[in-house]
Amino acid sequence: MSDALCVIKIGGNVIDNPEACNRFLEAFAKVPGNKILVHGGGKVATQMAAKLQIETQMVDGRRITDQAMLDVVTMIYGGLVNKNLVASLQAKGCNAIGLTGADGGIIRSVKRPVKTVDYGFVGDIEQVNATQIESILKSGLYPVIAPLTYSAEGILLNTNADTMASAVAVAMASFYKVNLVYCFEKKGVLSDPDDDDSVISALNHDLYTTYKSTGAINKGMIPKLDNAFEALNTGVSKVTICHADELMQAVEGDAGTSITLG
Repeated sequence: MSDALCVIKIGGNVIDNPEACNRFLEAFAKVPGNKILVHGGGKVATQMAAKLQIETQMVDGRRITDQAMLDVVTMIYGGLVNKNLVASLQAKGCNAIGLTGADGGIIRSVKRPVKTVDYGFVGDIEQVNATQIESILKSGLYPVIAPLTYSAEGILLNTNADTMASAVAVAMASFYKVNLVYCFEKKGVLSDPDDDDSVISALNHDLYTTYKSTGAINKGMIPKLDNAFEALNTGVSKVTICHADELMQAVEGDAGTSITLG
């Protein structure tokens, strides 16, 4: 298992910014060796829903996905956003292939059970078909995966992209030495949310617990870090959280926040 693989997740706020997104894709195209891109959705689905007079409902930053919203996110995430990323990468000499979890049966989920909130058609990942993804990589293609999975009943499910990236990275660790990189609009994990330069260069679980207890690390960063630590605990070699403009430096180990177990 000497081959390396980079699983790179790009956040929706970068996708929403055409210049930032183009810079990121330029860097992604130059990342050497095997690589997979997992992307978020951005604001386009919300904008399209408004045009179609479909109400967007959010609970704790998570989208409620009823049937009408599922149709929208399928069109936008699996169609417009995914194919624009693929087309841009092709123009940059990167032979990308756009996929959802349903394509090739690569990521299967179960519809999230209703507890205090009914999130609708939202998927919790059940299985990643690493062998199928491996065959795509071996064919010389670079998967670009949209935040949609499928259920055993054949239903598409809206699925958190951070979780998808982590699950794919863990599954592919049986074939490769995996480097998982989360790219977004900040320089890394911040010790002071109001200071963009307060980057924590290395974050272990004890330090994470401390920052979380003080509220310095909060909101959307918590599930991202939970996914990061879980990935390290289950086979992934390295996890980094960084600014999208620093992708190449992060791949080389010199940018953002390095997540470590100890």
